[in-house]
Amino acid sequence: MGEMTKPSTHVIEAGQSGFATTKFNELLAWSRKYSLFQYPFVTACCAMEFMSSMSPRFDLARFGSEAPRFTPRQSDVLWVVGTISQRQAPVLKRVYEQMCDPKWVIAFGTCASSGGFYDNYATLAGIDKVVPVDIYIPGCPPRPEGVMDGLLLLQDKIQKGDRTPRIVKPRHDPAAALTQLRTSRNA
Repeated sequence: MGEMTKPSTHVIEAGQSGFATTKFNELLAWSRKYSLFQYPFVTACCAMEFMSSMSPRFDLARFGSEAPRFTPRQSDVLWVVGTISQRQAPVLKRVYEQMCDPKWVIAFGTCASSGGFYDNYATLAGIDKVVPVDIYIPGCPPRPEGVMDGLLLLQDKIQKGDRTPRIVKPRHDPAAALTQLRTSRNA
């Protein structure tokens, strides 16, 4: 029997010539993750924080998510920002259906994720009742750092081909801070 040989790996240094090989699907996923065209579906107060995360200070453009599209047919990522009422739900679903595959959805803020503090007949208790959500960014409103974390988490999901929903974890745990405060007072 012939021995199986492993392909050799050689790093091409500056001034050398050669070629690189990869799987087509990996190359496609890499290119998709850095060229996300967004469609903001903005309905409520989280819009202010969404706009600040797009500002030069936080600069989401450096992650490949810069140019918003004003038609769902030209976008990859649907950012649902704010509260969705029952009357807006069919419009949201139609916008999602008009997007080409592959498409991703980000629930921006507590209202888009779970309905927020609205607990009434007129408010949708989370957009996942209408469209599939890939990333949940909690907060009322979420901080721009959380928005960046959400975008990076989405890029990681795109690279891996993962379609399971993910939640952005807080950078600061209020319960841990409270425990630390109590410990420092007792010391």
